[in-house]
Parts: sequence; structure tokens; C-alpha cells
Amino acid sequence: MDQTHAPSPLAGAVHDLATEVVLALRSGDHLATVCGAAGIDEENRTGIAAARVIGADVLLPSVLYGRNPHPGDVAVLDRAVREFPPKPDAPAATAWSHWHMISTLRRIAPPPPGAPAVTYEEPDAAWLEQAPWQSFTHQLSVLAPLAVPAAPSAVQRAASARAVDLARGFVRAVRRRDWLQAAGAGRWLAATGGEPATLGLERGLDFVELMGGHDPRVTLHVRAARLMAEARTR
Repeated sequence: MDQTHAPSPLAGAVHDLATEVVLALRSGDHLATVCGAAGIDEENRTGIAAARVIGADVLLPSVLYGRNPHPGDVAVLDRAVREFPPKPDAPAATAWSHWHMISTLRRIAPPPPGAPAVTYEEPDAAWLEQAPWQSFTHQLSVLAPLAVPAAPSAVQRAASARAVDLARGFVRAVRRRDWLQAAGAGRWLAATGGEPATLGLERGLDFVELMGGHDPRVTLHVRAARLMAEARTR
């Protein structure tokens, strides 16, 4: 078999982990472990790196369904935070992702009394205010795991303030067939609820999932967007 284009172990682990998050979002099952189902535990370094790529979305089913996370998933995400801290010169998106993982762990799985806690100050987001709408959409799509309810941040406030720019970016990403960016932008629009009525976000997300659903990260963002949109209408 030709292995020239075989995925790397990390890419395969990311794919498997994102797939398990999607399955948990679809079923609402909070008792099963997402990481365990993907064959990842806190001693699996490739799996820990995959959790760092997925970020706080490892715990997304618990966040969106309001249920306690599986201890195994908490352990993997906590290990990812400790094993892969951002370097001093890390991109802003990396710093924000790290901050969000820590804040998510604090919010839904605080450490037991006496246990050492990881701390990390909220990064600066002023650069988002003046970013052109194209790069703004790109950066927000990279930070799509921050698009969840009850998790206020400077990034979320920027997304709320620039919903029209995000909508333009969503349309542009669809036209460019950048399904992951479109899914991330759509997730932000669903989270903030500020999309223009003329956008047709629901149908747009259906199309994005249809065309880009081979990538479970696309499906993850689309499913998250649908759950948040449904919660707003209840």
C-alpha cells in the first residue's frame, strides 16, 4: 500500500478525538469518556498533543449539556495544559487557546482542595478590534472552541461587536471552500446570536457540513453551533 500520503500519528489522533466529541454531542452521553473512546489517556503523549490541538472542546459535551465531565477527559486536558504551555513568543491564538483550556477546567472541573492549580492571565485581544474582516474571521475560526455559552472573554466580546464582519467571512469561506473556517465562523455567529437575518446561517451550516463533513472538526463546530442556536430558541 502506498503510504506517501498516510496521515501522521498526531493527525490521526486529532481525527479520532474530534470524532468522539462529535459522537458525544450527538448522543448527549456524559457518562462515556471521549478520550478513552479515542484510545487516549494521560500517559499517551501523542494523544495529549491531540487534546492540545482540540483544546477545551475535549470537554464540550459537558459544557453544552451542563453535565459533569468524565474524570479521564479532565485528566487528559489537564495534562495537555501542563505539557504544552505556550512559549513567550507564541501566536495570540495559541495563548488564547491555552487560557481557555485553563478557564474551562476551573469552571467545570476545579481541582480538589490542596491540589496545585495552573494559572494563566487572560491575553490581550486589542489586536482583534482593528483586524481586517478577512483576518478577523480567520483568527476567530482558529479560536472557535472559545465560542461557548457562559464563557465571557475579550474574544467573545469582539465577536459580538463584529457580527457583520464574521458573516462576511463566513460567506467568503464557503465560496473559497474553506469548510473548517466556515464552520468556525458559523459557530461564533450561533454563539453570539448576532448574525444578519439575511445570512441564512442554518442552511449555510447544513451546506458546510455536507461539503466538509469528512473532517470531524467541521462537524464538531457545526454541531456545537446547532446546539447553541437551539438553546437560544427555548
